[in-house]
Amino acid sequence: MDPSDRASPGVSRSGRTRRAIRQQRGEALAKKETVAPPLSSTPFGGPRDLAALIPRLTRPAFRKRSPDSAQIMADWPIIVGPGTAGMAEPVRLTSGTLTLACTGPAAMELGMAAPALMDRINSHLGRVAVRKLAFVQRPRPPEPPRPPKPVPGPVPDPVTNRLEGVPGEELRAALERLARGVFSRTP
Repeated sequence: MDPSDRASPGVSRSGRTRRAIRQQRGEALAKKETVAPPLSSTPFGGPRDLAALIPRLTRPAFRKRSPDSAQIMADWPIIVGPGTAGMAEPVRLTSGTLTLACTGPAAMELGMAAPALMDRINSHLGRVAVRKLAFVQRPRPPEPPRPPKPVPGPVPDPVTNRLEGVPGEELRAALERLARGVFSRTP
């Protein structure tokens, strides 16, 4: 290619400058008449069908999370059962792939049971929404703290008096522990 064939910056191959091309386009647009839309006699353009408004309102929400995904996440323990729900939790559903968060060993187990798991999910939804399972490894969430043990309370006097008449040291001690547990209070 000969260096003289190259266009200089700001000049097109036809020899016109970019500024000249923009001015010509601007003049052409200015010549076109713009017609203002007719003003409506009712505010907001009048009544509209609700069905016409719903897609525009729900589109942003469904971009983030599909209705199938929301239903899977809400009904997860019901769909797969408490055992599987304890091992894995759904993260997202995109393009037919359900992503599950679980530990490494659980991913291996769920990978083996994937066809049955997908059948259960799809039958719950009533259509084929999940075609493939993907797994992301996450540590198991910490278990919630256990409630504190109840503080043993004093055994009422009538119970203590009846325990004194029980023969056998071991039986009396066991009944006294039972009475403390029954009459204990939680903090």
